[in-house]
Amino acid sequence: MSSITEQLQALKVIPVIAIEQAEDIIPLGAALANNGLPVAEITFRSAAAVDAIRLLRQSQPEMLIGAGTVLNREQVIAAKEAGATFIVSPGFNPNTVKACQELDIPIIPGVNNPSTIEAALEMGLTTLKFFPAEASGGAAMIKALLAPYTQIKLMPTGGISMHNINEYLAIPRVIACGGSWMVDKGLIEKKDWQEIGRLTRAAVKLTQE
Repeated sequence: MSSITEQLQALKVIPVIAIEQAEDIIPLGAALANNGLPVAEITFRSAAAVDAIRLLRQSQPEMLIGAGTVLNREQVIAAKEAGATFIVSPGFNPNTVKACQELDIPIIPGVNNPSTIEAALEMGLTTLKFFPAEASGGAAMIKALLAPYTQIKLMPTGGISMHNINEYLAIPRVIACGGSWMVDKGLIEKKDWQEIGRLTRAAVKLTQE
């Protein structure tokens, strides 16, 4: 898991993508990779997710590809077979975690309180998603949670934008943030790869400075 954690920490911002037409992932993936962000979290919020992961793996073989909003063992299996590098879930489901551990694919489960953090620690997980970040108390809540749990690292997602991302990244042990503003659904539907590329460059510049 350390290598995934280190890779995410180097990238700082993880584009969270909901895609309706699987083939759109090819120009979208190119817009991300060519503008400094060779990473994507493709969410299982649409039926196109598995095909999109497969197409992105074929078109961008070096890319770090996460499968997001993964809720059960079946989705874990489908994501891994399609070529996902890691799994992200909105909450902490022991059955989903066990499936990932059995299939030897890293998982970053969602937590937002002490009980779920301790459940994750019990299963040997220390890199966790803080979700939904803004609605769960934002940066102040993260600082409060990190204090007693010195072994964990967090990836806040939910309500993150270019206006608040650096507030999160400034917190020690926040490794990266998930965000969707550079891969806005409307831009994907319009196939505005140029604007997605521009927003990606701006996100990289903002978070790497």
